[in-house]
Amino acid sequence: MDNWQEKKTLITRNLQEVLGDERLTEILKQRDLKIYWGTATTGRPHVAYFVPMSKIADFLNAGCEVTILFADLHAYLDNMKAPWELLSLRTQYYEAAIKAMLTSINVPLDKLKFVRGTEYQLSKEYTLDVYRMSSVITDHDARKAGAEVVKQVEHPLLSGLLYPGLQALDEEYLKVDAQFGGVDQRKIFTMSEKYLPQLGYAKRVHLMNPMVPGLTGGKMSASEEDSKIDLLDNPANVKKKLKKAFCEPGNITENGVLSFTKHVVFPLMKAGETFKIYRAEEHGGNAEYDNFEALEAAFAKQDIHPGDLKASVEQAINKLLAPVQEIFKDPKLQELTKKAYPPPVKVKGNVNSNSDEISPVKLDIRVGRIVDVSRHPDADALYVEKIDLGEDEPRTIVSGLVNFVPIEEMQNRDVVVLCNLKPAKMRGVESKGMVLCASIDEPKQVEPLVVPKDSKPGDRIVIEGYETGEPDDVLNPKKKVWEKLQVDLKTNDDLFAVWQGNKLISKVNGNPVTSGSMKNAPIK
Repeated sequence: MDNWQEKKTLITRNLQEVLGDERLTEILKQRDLKIYWGTATTGRPHVAYFVPMSKIADFLNAGCEVTILFADLHAYLDNMKAPWELLSLRTQYYEAAIKAMLTSINVPLDKLKFVRGTEYQLSKEYTLDVYRMSSVITDHDARKAGAEVVKQVEHPLLSGLLYPGLQALDEEYLKVDAQFGGVDQRKIFTMSEKYLPQLGYAKRVHLMNPMVPGLTGGKMSASEEDSKIDLLDNPANVKKKLKKAFCEPGNITENGVLSFTKHVVFPLMKAGETFKIYRAEEHGGNAEYDNFEALEAAFAKQDIHPGDLKASVEQAINKLLAPVQEIFKDPKLQELTKKAYPPPVKVKGNVNSNSDEISPVKLDIRVGRIVDVSRHPDADALYVEKIDLGEDEPRTIVSGLVNFVPIEEMQNRDVVVLCNLKPAKMRGVESKGMVLCASIDEPKQVEPLVVPKDSKPGDRIVIEGYETGEPDDVLNPKKKVWEKLQVDLKTNDDLFAVWQGNKLISKVNGNPVTSGSMKNAPIK
């Protein structure tokens, strides 16, 4: 491909936005583009990674020099999503997985350069530039730049503010003309364009993919179990997850299944290939499409049933995954997978999602019903409650609610209870749990949370995105598990109870935990 216009068309197709279009044209008229794509080595790569992989195939076919950065240091800085001791293993897993994916779509690896962030980000020169960057960038700009990428928490760590500046410096240290990423990186890209010239470095071109909806309809996320298909999922799991996928008849806007065909299936098709919809003769028989627009139009007119689209995408996904899974049959890679992403482990009888990570999965929160309530004999502000939690007999729990809820409103009240705190004596009465309340100090106001609609005693309450795994039998008080998780529990503007923005919901029916009237109040 000698024509620069053809190269530019291939480089920019299916992108949502290009920052620096004139510069891109100027470079392509003179030589091939040098570009990098970075990925923080956190959760396991899943099938959505084929979206950037298919663009990397486009870049290579357009003659670009492509560098893939395994951003291991970034993974640690992003609210420590990857524990330091697992970083090296997870980076090895990412490298193996991404090379296997590129092999699956016939991308020659000899045209690529693979770099780990820690290979150069700990050098004297880079470290000095981090300090230089921190001397010119404002706290406001660093926070704003990372708003859609760095995990947002109520009490952010300084590391999250460093993250965007490091990503900007990567462009200089990898000696590229352009950086490729999702449109969620846009604020980091514009920050880079503003601040790199202040350090005497060139402004780069930025190429942005749209955010492809996950199979459940939102962003495809490694933390939402059903919104992603893992690279090692067998065909039965692929079928199960696609069955749950949001794919409304005629809906072409929030349709993760259709988006997958646009960003992965069609770009990877060779000349003369078509995408086949397999269906029975009475439903119109098989149909073939050689471009996405025709498929989208047919789906919009409801000429294609969602079930038939899912069945065809299922075949396409399994075809992509088969070579990856063949590579991962290697015993060394199987061992690496286990070590990089350890399965739930038993610790003194407790089952954790990961013993080293403070995760909300550890919390045993349940719906309870107060079957008996009385004043504490030795403390005027305390109630002693007997609460039915779906166990053999009610638990005794002590709550400081006398000044906030009349005793008659406590009797037979449904409440949300944290059940796995270590039992503690409160003025001589042992309390085996905590009634969770929205609570503010000035002026003092406390209100028990409202249980999800259609709940019964014993129903588990979980946090969206953290539905899988079993809670600890007892939270370890020495590790201050509850204290560390509690700081991010609150009610939001819409009166929903949330942890880091994720709703508390019933595991039984998915209905949310709410507050009667208190907005933006800590939950204690």
